[in-house]
Amino acid sequence: MRILFIYPNLSHELIGYGDLGAIAEPLALEYLAASCVDLATEMELLDLRLHPNELNNRLTIFNPDVIAITGYSMHVMRIQEIAQLSRQRLPSSKVVVGGHHATLLAEDFKIPEIDFIVVGEGTAPFAKLIKLFSDESENSSVPGVWKNTHSGWEFGGDQSELQLDQVAPPLRSLCIDDRSHYFIDWMKPIALMRTTVGCPYRCTFCSLWKMMDGYYYKREVDAVITELKEIKEPYVFLVDDEPFVNSKRMDVLADSIRESGIQKEYFSYCRIDTLLRNKSTLKKWVDIGLRRVFLGIEGITEDEIENYNKGLSIAQIEEGLKAARELGLKIFASFIVNPNYSKADFTRLSRFIERNRIDYPSFTILTPLPGTDDFIQQYDQITAWQSNHRPDWSKWDLQHLVVPSNLSPREFEKEYKNLRRNFRGAYEIHQRKAIAARDDLTLTI
Repeated sequence: MRILFIYPNLSHELIGYGDLGAIAEPLALEYLAASCVDLATEMELLDLRLHPNELNNRLTIFNPDVIAITGYSMHVMRIQEIAQLSRQRLPSSKVVVGGHHATLLAEDFKIPEIDFIVVGEGTAPFAKLIKLFSDESENSSVPGVWKNTHSGWEFGGDQSELQLDQVAPPLRSLCIDDRSHYFIDWMKPIALMRTTVGCPYRCTFCSLWKMMDGYYYKREVDAVITELKEIKEPYVFLVDDEPFVNSKRMDVLADSIRESGIQKEYFSYCRIDTLLRNKSTLKKWVDIGLRRVFLGIEGITEDEIENYNKGLSIAQIEEGLKAARELGLKIFASFIVNPNYSKADFTRLSRFIERNRIDYPSFTILTPLPGTDDFIQQYDQITAWQSNHRPDWSKWDLQHLVVPSNLSPREFEKEYKNLRRNFRGAYEIHQRKAIAARDDLTLTI
């Protein structure tokens, strides 16, 4: 059984790191590979962000029995293209799709060229699928999986509750030749690692908490340490949605890292209120290598904060930014630019960033994401459509207007570009390195 895992490419990768550029390891696919390492005779991972011209060759030379593809909403149309090309080249291969969008809007992948759609945490259902393929009993249903049958699409029912510590650590060796190319601006090479899954908060613009039905799962500290010891990269990005919410656990983890003698530099998400409550914990993490925090500030007025259900005040945000600086942390702060912004609102946002001396401001345009109430409520207002009457998902990179704006689209785009241009100097050196790295990959890989 040969399995080819594919991470799709776009002309840009913007979610989370729109201003600096980043290509981070495809952690989800590494987890999938680990789940079926005893079931497959051969496995390969094709990261099309690094190897944009290799799809045809890899399909022909590797000749996989199973093709597994993941991605976000912005990747939907590219995933469909990959599935269609795979079906043309290898009509007998099984095409399996999963990921964020597949979980929240599986209907976009119910096309003839796709055989199975995995919904939710994918490791257990994917391993069951591979087992069924190996046993040649693929007609059986699998919980958490949509199956394309002669009579239509059939769902295998809901999965059982996630047992996080039963999930095998990611098979990082699957992309061993690519690992030196993964970066987040100056942090290169960088590995991704998760110590928790899910989020206990309910921000209105975010669908991640709905992916796990609102649950917050925590890995055992010993398992985290074991995995961390195996990571070769000097930089590690903790991709937990909110790792520091449980301060006692993070204290224990920091102590264990120190006692184990692990030497890394860390980048992590952190809420402002979590930082303010747990400054001693953050200080302990600074002492073992935490260098940067990704702070989701999002709004700069009380109305914005309330509408986003952040549960914060502007005073807390400014206090948190000061506390992060005092801890010696570099701040990567994300801001949501609302389509209803006026020119004065753009100016107000610029002044806020300048006043609070934010190192790396990052900007996204408020987009109704699948899984959010905004998506349901604003669906009829969407302005970007495909000819098949589905949203033009290529615009769901958080850098395009997809609903009406207060300013004309041209004026909004101008103000948005000016906003990013105004703060280019804060990270221009790192941005040039990111661009150079992309150019090098194009020329040498």
